[in-house]
Order: sequence, then structure tokens, then C-alpha cells
Amino acid sequence: MRLALAQTEPLWEDKEGNFRAALKFLEQAREKGADLILFPEMSMTGFSMHPEKIGETKENPVTLDFFREKAGEYGLYIGIGYVEYCEPKSYNCYAIISPEGEILADYRKIHPFTFGTEAVHYAGGEKLAFCRVREFTVSPLICYDLRFPELFEIASERAELILVPANWPSDRREHFMTLLRARAIEDQCYIAGVNRVGHARTLGYTGDSMIVDPFGRVLARAGEGEELIVAELELEPLKKYRKEFPARTDRKPELYEKLRHS
Repeated sequence: MRLALAQTEPLWEDKEGNFRAALKFLEQAREKGADLILFPEMSMTGFSMHPEKIGETKENPVTLDFFREKAGEYGLYIGIGYVEYCEPKSYNCYAIISPEGEILADYRKIHPFTFGTEAVHYAGGEKLAFCRVREFTVSPLICYDLRFPELFEIASERAELILVPANWPSDRREHFMTLLRARAIEDQCYIAGVNRVGHARTLGYTGDSMIVDPFGRVLARAGEGEELIVAELELEPLKKYRKEFPARTDRKPELYEKLRHS
């Protein structure tokens, strides 16, 4: 599978402007022969704490409808972030859309970023999501979820590719890069972290989007500006590595749980 990451600088809370800007990345992904293109967390609005302004209801899913149409037009699987508006709190979501316009996976971020007040406005989801893209089983997580290895351990039982769309600020950029590689090594899977760039409110973003293989090798990495990066993912070497170096099967979850409560 050929995977593309769209490292973007989203216009603040401007969906229509970001829809137009996204087209150049879709065109580049098609030209480069990508199967799947991923956009960052809250792809078309930036990391806004105004769900009442940017949120969408199940009855009127503006962002999903736009990219369902474009997935068919460009012949791409598309990963896109959006806000599902609910009361009393909304959800930070990420969806995978097929070239036929079908929503294959729709994930609600499990860990809202308390430090950044996200938890004031957004509730945490309670389920993982999985889908098939070509020969791969894919599971999307979101940004702050990267700090919780338990999620990746569970997701990797089914998934060979785990996605981490993010709005990860430059102050903690080393954490982002290190944890992406760590999760790939720990769980013997491909990890794709797609971050934004530029500035929003008081925060700066340096990108550092990357695709990491199960050995922890960086297959593609973006710089500090808007950019599309692409890498080829191969399933058979992953399966072979998991079989020959079966570290994941040596886990002892029952013991770990016992130790937690001892």
C-alpha cells in the first residue's frame, strides 16, 4: 500500500478555505499513486475549543460529505479529522473514507488533552475503530492518545497500521518523534503520525510528520512546512518479522493486571 501524509497549515476555523486548500494535496497524492492520504487532527478547522462553532451533527456532516465526494473523484482512501457536535460535550473524531464514499471507520478520541483544556469541551470516546485499506487493517488514534501505550498494544492485536493524526506543538516535538518510533517498535506495526505546521493562538507547530516501519525505521519524514510525504508499506515483511521475533506473544496481560492491583 502506498501511504501519503498531508502536513498542512490549516486556516483557523475556516472550513471552506481549508476544503479548497486540501484539493492540492489530494491532487498530489493521486499523482504520486497513493492509495490512502491522511490529514492532521481537526483537519479543516485547527485545534479549536469552540465545538459549538466548528462542530457537525450526524444529520449534517459537512466535512465528511465533502471528502466522501472527493474520495470518489480522486480515487483515494482519505483520513480526515472533524468535530462531532454533542451536548454537553462534543467529540474530536477521525474518519477513514473509501474511494466509494463509504465511511469505513469513525473514531472518537479516547484521551482529550486535559492540559490544553480539551477535556473541558470534548468528551472521551470509549471504543477503538478498525477498517481495511487494501491489504492492511488500519486503526486511527488521535494526538494525545500517543502517550498511552495500552491503546496501541490493544489496537496492534488487529491492526498492522496505526494512524496518529495530531496537532502536536513544537514545545514537545521530541516527544512526538520519539513516541511514534517507540510505538512502532513495541507493537511491531507501521505507525503514521501526521501533524500540522504554522501557528495558531499562542502555539507553534513544526510538523515532523513521519511514517515508521515495524523496526522503528523512518520511511518518510516531513520538514517544518506544508508538504506531502509518501512511503510504500509492505505487509508480508511485517508478518514475517512478527513470526520470527514474536515479542508480542510474550506479553503477560493477566500478570500485569495482577501486579497493578498488588
